[in-house]
Amino acid sequence: MDRDEFTYLRQKLGKTQKQISELLGVSLKAVQSFEQGWRKVPVHIERQVLFLMAAKAKISGNSRPCWEMRGCSLKTRTACPAWEFQLGHICWFINGTICQGKSRGKWSQKMEICRKCPVFPSSAKMG
Repeated sequence: MDRDEFTYLRQKLGKTQKQISELLGVSLKAVQSFEQGWRKVPVHIERQVLFLMAAKAKISGNSRPCWEMRGCSLKTRTACPAWEFQLGHICWFINGTICQGKSRGKWSQKMEICRKCPVFPSSAKMG
């Protein structure tokens, strides 16, 4: 998540920098640093912001789970943590999910795929 996306999502959440700092459990200076590009937005902060966007927009649950939307085989489903924990509506939030046939080790690799997926919250997409 870059500084522009962080700022955009904070504004979409309707929060001031102070309010989002309190909500995320970080200092106001940290939020200001994220938005100025002086500090990279840590993965745990990115995950929290995206989760809040999904919850605020009331789209944290799709009518169909990801494995149905993506047409995953039973073998792929049973190997996937989203299936194991029945979290197909927020699969993008779960590390180790099996997308496009394999698990992605790094959050950044995973999010590259997830941001293009129809399961990812449309409210969290810039534009």
